[in-house]
Amino acid sequence: MENNEWDVIIIGGGAAGLSAALMLGRALRKVLVLDGGSPRNRFASHMHGVLGNEGADPLEFLSRARAEVAGYGVEVRSAVVNQVSETAAGIAVETDDGGRLTARRLIASSGVRDDLPEIPGMAQRWGRDVLHCPYCHGWEVRGKRLAVLATSPMGIHQAQLIPQWSPDVVFFTALAGPVDGDIAAQLAARNVSRDPRPVTELVVSDDALTGIRVEGGEVVDVDAVFTAATLIPQDGYLAGFELEREDSAFGSFLKVDPTGRTSHPRIWAAGNITSPGANVPISIAAGAMAGGMINADLVTEDFALAAASAESLPGASDESSPADSALASAVSAETSTAAGATTSAAAGEERAS
Repeated sequence: MENNEWDVIIIGGGAAGLSAALMLGRALRKVLVLDGGSPRNRFASHMHGVLGNEGADPLEFLSRARAEVAGYGVEVRSAVVNQVSETAAGIAVETDDGGRLTARRLIASSGVRDDLPEIPGMAQRWGRDVLHCPYCHGWEVRGKRLAVLATSPMGIHQAQLIPQWSPDVVFFTALAGPVDGDIAAQLAARNVSRDPRPVTELVVSDDALTGIRVEGGEVVDVDAVFTAATLIPQDGYLAGFELEREDSAFGSFLKVDPTGRTSHPRIWAAGNITSPGANVPISIAAGAMAGGMINADLVTEDFALAAASAESLPGASDESSPADSALASAVSAETSTAAGATTSAAAGEERAS
């Protein structure tokens, strides 16, 4: 049987992956983080809504997080994962440089890719004044001239949300199709104007968005645009497992239980790869949950392996002693209690978020 090099391999070194790594490193687990170096929020200069890190630079935040996990023996490597497969004793990970790594457990935390509309200027301004989340960026553009560029019927949700931050909102609907009469009346009641003309480009002056050009050439003055990109989960390396998925209006995502475990008993997932709404604090919580529960799972396996090894020794008794039975019962009860407490804590954290 192949010996595993690592207790846990984590694919993706963002907020979720590094949070899981921190929990596992502090549990004295041998952990490897493989990161492709393209965090989703790399286009933004600051991140918000992260308690204790309000306004932090996203890349500086990740740099500090890597240093923290390294202090507990976690190794972080730059690598792109091509494929993951199952072995008799765990999981094998193949990287783009031809490497092959093995572990007892795997965490997928490689996030999503934002696929933007092919409108000139969109990609260049993404994360600056072309935005997706008002909770992340709304305060910084409060009271300004804002636009909502619908890319699907879900754009209506943004059009209803953005007036909380500004009374001056225009809703471009060409990519979303007709707006229901009741919804149109609600938007009008909040002074959200609708523009059905197709958007042809974003207008930029002095490195700042100043307007949206529509079909026919007219420019509508705006200071920022909110839009919803198409989310592409970065989980192709898991295709061979045919893991259960959940379909939503935002796409198809890996299905996990409250601890982050997928439909495969050795694979967990955390962060945007499982949930389109997982911002940085939610991803941190999900990673911590996955890390803690994987350690509990490995503890159970360690005891089972130790017991099997002891039974195979020459002269080992077929019957356990009363002391052994008492110890086994205590360990089982403690593991069950810890798992239940952790799940309850995670549920509370999610409600608080």
